[in-house]
Amino acid sequence: MKLTKEYSGIIVPMVTPLTAGFALDEVAVEKLFELMYAHDVDPFILGTTGESASLPLAVKKSYIRKASAIKKKGSKLYVGISSTVLSESIELAKYGFERGADAVAASLPSYYQLSVSQMRDYFLQLADSIAAPLIIYNIPATTHMSIPVEVIDELSHHKNIVAVKDSERSDERLEQSLSLWKSRSDFSYLLGWAARSDKALLNGGDGLIPSTGNFVPEIYSRMLKAANEGDESVVKQMQQLSDSYGALYQKDKTLGESLWALKVLLQEKGIGEPVVMPPLTILDNEQTNRIIDDLRSMQSMSETS
Repeated sequence: MKLTKEYSGIIVPMVTPLTAGFALDEVAVEKLFELMYAHDVDPFILGTTGESASLPLAVKKSYIRKASAIKKKGSKLYVGISSTVLSESIELAKYGFERGADAVAASLPSYYQLSVSQMRDYFLQLADSIAAPLIIYNIPATTHMSIPVEVIDELSHHKNIVAVKDSERSDERLEQSLSLWKSRSDFSYLLGWAARSDKALLNGGDGLIPSTGNFVPEIYSRMLKAANEGDESVVKQMQQLSDSYGALYQKDKTLGESLWALKVLLQEKGIGEPVVMPPLTILDNEQTNRIIDDLRSMQSMSETS
């Protein structure tokens, strides 16, 4: 029987809705959280999808305050604290926990190439300093470094390190991680690689952190339910939908371009405007129209099938 862990389930890495003046769009935040809570998923703010690397500290703190104020009873709030400055990560973590965050997540500082011992020491310093639940975030696409599984396993025994979010695209790594941690009651494995969501859930993974969940969270709620019930057929169906919806905003785009495109899709649902924080920029009307046309075509096919 699969273990029920404290940090598990569907955790959506939220976009950061912005106004034209690059302030937090609080009305859009409310709508976005309402959508998440309607499908029983937990929000994770200020991660990669949330443009955290580009946000001023004031906007980050505004998002924490707003998310805390509208947090649904019984849900969890996850907050990203990644920074190239250790003290800033510690400050943001403490700010989040003081306002009701349940756990924080941090990637490696991404300017200097770090040795394995430096990676280990960084997370130990962070975990000791915040003295609260910390999730290790492995994302080589942005940090250009991969945290070895062996290092994560060593760190997983620290009393404040409760989970890993792994976005590295490696089947071998996924299988190794599941083997190490699926039976650990005190440490969770959360996958941030949407294309292998089905594989993770069907083989003991504790949860998913899919950016596509911003506009179709119901896919992942259904996938999790089906996995828990052993219904592999439905899990595979939801994986196919996840792949198709993900392609709407990710195909042939850089990571930064995909974040703008994701906000275009959210605007179609009446949530916010496709404003991104510099240095990211919006793309042209032709690109916007193509995304919307592809979405409507997919929805039309879904309705007739």
